[in-house]
Amino acid sequence: MSHDIQANGQGGLLANKLFWLGVGAGIFIIIGFILPTPQSLVDIVRDNGIAQKMIDWGIAEDVHEAANKTMTVLGIIPMAIIFFATEAIPIGLTGILMPVLAYFLELLPRARIGKTFAGDAPMFLLGVLAMGVVVVEVGLHKRLATWILGWTRGFYLPVFVLCISMAVIGSFISAHAMCAFMTPVIMAVYFGSVATNNQSGPIKHDPALAKFLLFGLCFALNVGGVGSPAAGGRNVIMMGFWEGYKVPMDFFTWMKYGFPMVPILGVIVAVYMIVFFSKKVKTKSLTPGLEAIKDETRKMGRMKYPEYVALGMLILILLLWILGGEELGLGGPALLALLIPVIFRITAWRKILNGISWDAWFMYCGALTLGALLKESGAALWLAQSVLTVLSYAGIQQGLGLWVGLSAFSGLMTNFMSDAGTTALLGPIVIPMGIMSGHAAEPWASGLAVAFATSFAHFLIVGTPNNAIVYGLGTYPDTGERAIHPMDFIKYGLLLWFICLLVVWLIGFLGIFSLVGFPEGILETSKQVLESGAAK
Repeated sequence: MSHDIQANGQGGLLANKLFWLGVGAGIFIIIGFILPTPQSLVDIVRDNGIAQKMIDWGIAEDVHEAANKTMTVLGIIPMAIIFFATEAIPIGLTGILMPVLAYFLELLPRARIGKTFAGDAPMFLLGVLAMGVVVVEVGLHKRLATWILGWTRGFYLPVFVLCISMAVIGSFISAHAMCAFMTPVIMAVYFGSVATNNQSGPIKHDPALAKFLLFGLCFALNVGGVGSPAAGGRNVIMMGFWEGYKVPMDFFTWMKYGFPMVPILGVIVAVYMIVFFSKKVKTKSLTPGLEAIKDETRKMGRMKYPEYVALGMLILILLLWILGGEELGLGGPALLALLIPVIFRITAWRKILNGISWDAWFMYCGALTLGALLKESGAALWLAQSVLTVLSYAGIQQGLGLWVGLSAFSGLMTNFMSDAGTTALLGPIVIPMGIMSGHAAEPWASGLAVAFATSFAHFLIVGTPNNAIVYGLGTYPDTGERAIHPMDFIKYGLLLWFICLLVVWLIGFLGIFSLVGFPEGILETSKQVLESGAAK
């Protein structure tokens, strides 16, 4: 069968890989080795114990050399963004470049560099990618599509059902797991739709439709993170900071502030995608695809042994994620997706290895190394304090202005490092800052502002595992070609990132915060703890 697929690459200047390779490398050299190190950076590295830590590690001899290492890290950031977005070098190779630079430039101890590629998060993503391969191999994705979307018709209803349901589900269970389950489902619906419209000739793919569905799924799962503490570790981390100031927040109280925004954000994602793609999508109905999948599911008959094993594996892993807590983490249970299919003989080992998107895995591991460099070198701390200083100079030190500034910055940072890492970095800074502002909503309001915004890692492929998963698993079923280009995340995600922040500012800060209110005494209690120096 012949195929007609539009090139996934970008045309014009973006296609000039050598140009972007030179631009990225040039910016890295200028920032990392030519520009003078700001005195404010030297002060932060010295005063926060970062220089001494580097000296103890044996990667710097004095404060100034430590600060120079931090400048090198600041130079890596724009280079990595350019390489990830333009694929000046293969995206997986860009991921590998991060630990290579850290190793040869001695930006981290060698043992710590290795841990960024072998921790819980890399193992988690590896297992999730394997999970997607197994689901497709046994055909379970077709049944999932029938169960979830089979009752819908047309074009708009399936899209709204998808976006709203994924946003709500993503508030309570692992959004990354749902992304792994649903990406093959989405591609099955897509392929069924375009194949039905091309029954008499070669399949003419509709790249805009594929991107429309994949980004709708990804962004809807991202925004669900504001809904409850169960949505992600960053929410739990922020709750831990409040507890250290003796103003704890319980699960349902968080939901009162965050969950009302979730269905609204789901609707906004659906509307945004429809408006953005309405003129580009050629296939205007998903009904043929849904009907085709339902027919294929009927032909499959009753569930067979491989499907039962795969479904049981999914349920087991999900339960271990929910019930295992911090003891098991996410990586260990996810790796069962590599073991169970082989042990129970439902998928060949080599098929799993060949089906895993190693490009996506190496890319994400490199992003974890970059996040570690930002944190350990003090680069992230310097950026955070620089932004907060600017907010102070601008007179944005209390209330709505402060919350807007904090959420905008944390939303930006979470596209470069993990949401949990962003919260862990900013929490110890913004909570005292909120308390000292004297607003009666503090420190809860500033903490929520930071945590909410870390759910909006829409515009960089390295921002969240969801992005890496749809990139890795979002392939055309007949050719295996990827439906998404890394630059597409910037193209379609940047504006949505701002819109999501705007929803939080208007509906969250101005609406929900005013309607729900804040308990009396949290400012006084936390202020006493801050003044006594007893905060944990």
